Amino acid sequence: MPVLEDGSLARRAFLGQAARAAFGITLLDGLAGRRATAAPAAGGTNVIYLMMRGAMSHIDTFDPKPGREEQGETKAIATKLPGVMFGEHLPLLAGLADRLAVIRSLTTETGAHEQGTYLMRTSYAQLNSIRHPAFGSWALHVLGKRSRDLPGYVLVGNGNEHPGCGFLDPAVTPVPLADPERGLENIARPAYLSQANFERRLSLAERIDGDFKRHYAGRQIEAYDQMYADAVRLMGSGDLAAFDISREDAATRERYGRSRLGQGCLLARRLVESGVRCVEVEMGGWDMHRDLWEELPEKVGELDTAMAALIEDLAARGLLGSTLVVLATEFGRSPKVNENAGRDHHPAVFSCVLAGAGVKPGVVHGASDAAGRLPDRDAVSVADFNATIAAACGMPWEKEFVAPNGRPFKIGNDGTPVAAVLA
Repeated sequence: MPVLEDGSLARRAFLGQAARAAFGITLLDGLAGRRATAAPAAGGTNVIYLMMRGAMSHIDTFDPKPGREEQGETKAIATKLPGVMFGEHLPLLAGLADRLAVIRSLTTETGAHEQGTYLMRTSYAQLNSIRHPAFGSWALHVLGKRSRDLPGYVLVGNGNEHPGCGFLDPAVTPVPLADPERGLENIARPAYLSQANFERRLSLAERIDGDFKRHYAGRQIEAYDQMYADAVRLMGSGDLAAFDISREDAATRERYGRSRLGQGCLLARRLVESGVRCVEVEMGGWDMHRDLWEELPEKVGELDTAMAALIEDLAARGLLGSTLVVLATEFGRSPKVNENAGRDHHPAVFSCVLAGAGVKPGVVHGASDAAGRLPDRDAVSVADFNATIAAACGMPWEKEFVAPNGRPFKIGNDGTPVAAVLA
């Protein structure tokens, strides 16, 4: 069982990397004399992970209950799969249902947003004593980078509560992008700084930081050093254009939708196409305790437009067979509509969706009961779901990795893959 270094410095490492790359100051090691970057992995599965933060309503999206009081104002519509219905605000995904694997029987005991999101991303309960890796960090750790210059894992959204690399090497920390429209900021060399002056600053920084590295040598310092070197190399790489969605034509950008999710999905496609292993795109705003039917149509419509365009675009470019698309949320929403015309937290049952690499298309697995309150058959835990994702990617979901505290951990905790949705 491989032993993993503590990754608690991950966020500080990335912040230092970004700031220093922007201003050209303070390197921990010389670029000329550093160890070579590991060769990029040739192929393997890519992951685009869409995280719907706030708890997406299963009844109003992928598990409607037509004819029931619990259905509320959302109507159910037919999909491309006989007898399978989605909520009315998902017409495009309904037309692509034969490419999806929908799991309608997910269940958890965690009904708080931060803890539920952490559990969904890591398969483990949130603790003060240890930070667990997000799935994307596991994917990068196990499958490796695909591009020499581009980062292996990018997070499009708010990374404040993201678990990051957890106890894994800081090199597998996601690079955060707050706004897909603005791309990767603070990466270009400042206009006032010539290339010659920039290189002189790098040389000076090497000498200044030499003593520090000699006194504090270790895997964490080496990983931080390598992350910084990667950032400097990216500054001069033509691959940096992958972050610029303005290079896409207007029709393509409209097809994904002009929402942040839509443009985030477009950026995710560009990054995966260019060699990024994993891209996670967040969409908040699903915590609809009141006025649900005033907010939900627009929110679900943005998801429908973005995800449908992503799947079709990946398929058209020959990338869907090597890219797993994951749609996840931390838990569901209550079947009973509250007095404020909203739905409250409901961890007992909810829905998530998979498409692409390693997944059997046109599958609906499990079911909630008639009211959408509890799993009716084939209940799937969050750990099972993440083990399924790992299996679809060809990752060793059953393998134990030993963390710095000496405890063994698995990618999907104690979960078992759902064989019915795997190709």
